[in-house]
Order: sequence, then structure tokens, then C-alpha cells
Amino acid sequence: MTDTRMRQGRAALAFSFLVQGVAFALLVTRIPAIQDRYGISDALLPAFLAAVPVLAGVGSVVTERVVRRVAPSLVLRWAQPVVLLALLAVGVGQGMIQVALALAVFGLAVGALDASMNMLGVNLQRAYGRSIMLGFHAAYSLGGIAGASLAWLGAHGGWALGVSYAPVVGVLLPLALVGSRWYVDAAAGPAGEAGGPGNGRGVAFAVLLPFCLVMSFAYIGDSTVSNWSAKYLQDVLGSSEQTATVPYNVYMVMTLLGRTLGDLGVRRFGAAAVVRAGAVLAAAGFALVAGAPGAAAGMAGFTLLGLGLCVLVPQTFAAAGRIGFEKGGPAGSDAAVARLNVFNYVGFLVGSPLVGVIGDAWSYRGAMLVPMVLVLVTVGYARSFEGTGGRYGDGHERARAADVGRDGHRL
Repeated sequence: MTDTRMRQGRAALAFSFLVQGVAFALLVTRIPAIQDRYGISDALLPAFLAAVPVLAGVGSVVTERVVRRVAPSLVLRWAQPVVLLALLAVGVGQGMIQVALALAVFGLAVGALDASMNMLGVNLQRAYGRSIMLGFHAAYSLGGIAGASLAWLGAHGGWALGVSYAPVVGVLLPLALVGSRWYVDAAAGPAGEAGGPGNGRGVAFAVLLPFCLVMSFAYIGDSTVSNWSAKYLQDVLGSSEQTATVPYNVYMVMTLLGRTLGDLGVRRFGAAAVVRAGAVLAAAGFALVAGAPGAAAGMAGFTLLGLGLCVLVPQTFAAAGRIGFEKGGPAGSDAAVARLNVFNYVGFLVGSPLVGVIGDAWSYRGAMLVPMVLVLVTVGYARSFEGTGGRYGDGHERARAADVGRDGHRL
């Protein structure tokens, strides 16, 4: 495969991550507007919100089976437009049944999209022979910031959901379809890195367990910030309503910064060191938030959280994909990523209710210590990440893949 083909595949996949970041942010940041449009009660809203990650988990499991027969790039090519069209349907639906169906489709397609996107990212990183996975997730963070900004404009301008969503979908959908022409299904790694001969079914859950736990803990931390940072700053630390909106924005910016620079850190120090440092930073952030005397210290804690948590998820996908490749070849890598992806949604589902229950029963300061402890557990699993992220053997970059599929891709 030529360097040009790999660069095109990398750029196309990065754009796919960015589009997904925009779409997901537009959905979750307009939940109050969705609730108002369809008259969803406060009692019913949690069921609607929980259905999306549950169905996404189903979509990820189904994708594991589908990619045994078709290329992950084909799954991604069609899952992304479905996600965008489902988002539009949420904005223009006329009743409870329509929005329920739209959210169900959105959830299933997101599971397929997340799994296939990360499969391609892990495989392309293996072909490159060095860490590039954090860069893809940086594109997702950038998309999330853009989507949240567009949502703010829509809310500030009093635009209807359909008016907010239609132009974004109208622009991104054709671009995503065109970009999908350059997706790369990388089937081999750098010279000297041999994958196992299996079909991917032999990747035992016990082997993936450390990565599944790290993924869940990372998303528990992330959902804690996204769901509770504003309430915590306002109700616990006494900030104004306007100031309470700042921590999540700062968190997202720090996530983007950390992921943009993270690949360089992995190449220099190794994935294990980066994961260990990220977990320690995140734990320090939660500790600072829990003990903060005021809003300024609380925002400093959320800043540390962004820098720390941002490296865990991309490196966990990369590590699981590498283990899967060693056990069962390219199919083993895809299977490992799909199975791991389910724990993305497990963490998302657990995180917000966990903090709420502990906060109501005890205190919200005490509740912040729970994700702190879980993230610290990740330090104990950091050794599992050794040899991941492009530091093959002696830590120096080896030659790129001699073969990445017969014609460079499986489209």
C-alpha cells in the first residue's frame, strides 16, 4: 500500500470521527428541547436516555458478527448516514412514537458506527506502526465542541430542532459518503508483527477483562463530568448559573488538547506510561473537585480531568485490538474492539446514576470520590498496555506494512 493511500484513509477516518462528535453532541446537548418538543415527562426521560446506550451496545455486538463477512469500512460507510438521518428524524418527528423509533435507530447505528470506526482506527494504526489512535479521538472531541457550539446557537436563537439539525445533516451527510471512498481496512501490521491464524472467536473475555474495566471506569468518569459538572459547581460550590456552564467546555477543550498531543507521548514513552499518567491526573482532578473550597478550584479539577481521562479510551481500543490481532489475526482484532466497545456504554449507563444515588444518599463531594477510586484502579492495569500504540519491540518505529489487504483495502 502506498503512503498516499494510507494518508487518505487516515484523513477520511478522522473526518468520520469528527462527524460522529458533531452528531452526538447535537443530540445530547439539546435533550431539554427534545423533551419539550415531544412532551416527554421527567419520569419517562431516563428511559429514553438509557435506551440509546443499551441499543448501541446491541449494535456493537451485532457488528462483531457482521464484520466476519463484510469489511468494517462497509459497516461504517452506511452506519454514519443512518446516524445523521436518525438525528434529523429526532428533530422533525411529530409524536412520541416517532421520536422513540428515531432514538432507537440512532442507538443501534451509533453502536455499529463506534465499533467499526475504532476497528478501522486500530487496524490503520497497526499498518502505520506507530500511535495515531489518539488523533482520531481528538477529531471526535473537536466535533463534539463544534456540535455543542452549534447547539448553543440553536438554543440561544430559539430555533426549532429541525431547523438546527437540517443544515448540519445536509452538509455532513454527503461529505461523509464521499469520504467513505477512502476508508482503509488494514489487514496486516508492521514487518515482524504476525497475527494469529484464528477467526477472532478465540479472543477470551478473560484476556480482554482489564481493558473492559478500564473502558468502563473511563466512561464513568466522563459521564460524571458531562452530567454533573454544572450542577456540582452551582449547587455545591456556589457558582453562578453562567459560571456553572464553563467546566464542561474547559473539560472538552482539555480533552482535545490532550488527544492532539497524546500520540507523541505514546511514541516517546509508551502506552503504559501514558495510561498510568492519565489515570493519576484524572484521579487528582476528582480529588481536587471533591475538596474544592470554591468554583475556581473546582474548574481546575475539571481541567485536570480532561487532560487525564482523554487518553484512556483511545489507548484501550488500541491495546485490545493488538491483543485480538495476536490471538486471531485481523478478525480477532475486530472482534476484540467490538466487544470492548460495549463497555463504553456500560460506563455511560452506570456513571450518571451512580453519582446521583451516592450524592442524594451521602453528599456530592463524597460521590466524586467514587470515580476517583475507579480511575485509580486503572493504574494497576497499566502494565497490560505495554507494547501498544506503536512501540513495537525495542520502542522504535519499524517498517510499515508490506501488505494491507490484496488491493490495499477491503471495500
